Amino acid sequence: MSDLATLEQSILDQIASAADEAALEAVRVSALGKKGSISALLATLGKMSPEERKTEGAKINLAKDAVTQALAARRDVLKAAALDARLAAETIDVTLPLREAPAETGRIHPLSQVWDELTTIFADMGFAVAEGPDIETDDYNFTKLNFPEGHPAREMHDTFFFNPKEDGSRMLLRTHTSPVQVRTMLTQQPPIRVICPGRTYRIDSDATHTPQFHQVEGLVIDKGSHLGHLKWILHEFCKAFFEVDHINMRFRPSFFPFTEPSLEVDIQCRRDKGEIRFGEGEDWLEILGCGMVHPNVLRACGLDPDVYQGFAWGMGIDRIAMLKYGIADLRQLFDSDVRWLSHYGFKPLDIPSIAGGLST
Repeated sequence: MSDLATLEQSILDQIASAADEAALEAVRVSALGKKGSISALLATLGKMSPEERKTEGAKINLAKDAVTQALAARRDVLKAAALDARLAAETIDVTLPLREAPAETGRIHPLSQVWDELTTIFADMGFAVAEGPDIETDDYNFTKLNFPEGHPAREMHDTFFFNPKEDGSRMLLRTHTSPVQVRTMLTQQPPIRVICPGRTYRIDSDATHTPQFHQVEGLVIDKGSHLGHLKWILHEFCKAFFEVDHINMRFRPSFFPFTEPSLEVDIQCRRDKGEIRFGEGEDWLEILGCGMVHPNVLRACGLDPDVYQGFAWGMGIDRIAMLKYGIADLRQLFDSDVRWLSHYGFKPLDIPSIAGGLST
């Protein structure tokens, strides 16, 4: 009896001092396993007389029950301690600031922003948006726009041509968005008031040119349209786009195959400390080309130049984006640098509007 009580107390002490469930399991095996100390005592009952077996068996089973209960109680304590430690290690600090929503972290590219801005401005003047394919025919890209045979723009050094077809004709990547004007005049009857924004392609690649760039062109065809209307539209556009109350403009004679007369447009600006400010100063900056639609273009598109006349203009979206938002290098627009975009980009919900502001 004295030896059993000592063994029981020794096992209970080991259970109480078990630091984790692995140590507790080792105590259980040493006491109640097949070769455990208490199991060994139970094995001796078979050699005892019935009277001894009855007395000693009860004592051993009481010791076994005490050990089993102690093991269960200690296991519950260790599991609770392990859970507490895990909760402490995986606790979320709810005092940390929330992550910004995708609508706040994402950015609209300056080119997309400027595209929306100019579309908003011209839509307010009653213009529709016309679009066309990037892959064009020689006829729409050159012939119907009064580019004569042998014109430099038809050569490989300026234009991306596809391989010739069986009939000898070649498709090409459009060099301007003017084919959209042709398609519009061929499918719509005047009056026509459209702008044609889109991608264009020329074999240029240096600090100020990229093989793929963006243009927006405008077209008005009516019976009474004239240069006065053109000047007013361009003046109102420049004021709205550069967000100034007034801006002086200068029109200079020029030449384009598809307009006659043709004009280059300069706008008033001031250059100071690497910045350009519009609507002030005494400097001038060329910004676009324009003119009255050439009668040959009208005839090629099925319109009688004795009845209808119109005007058109075109400018680079990349160029005006750089001027307005102080982007120094054209190539940065196409570098796909997220750090650059986070600086120059716009929040997705800052949608340009005439009433709310274009670039707020």
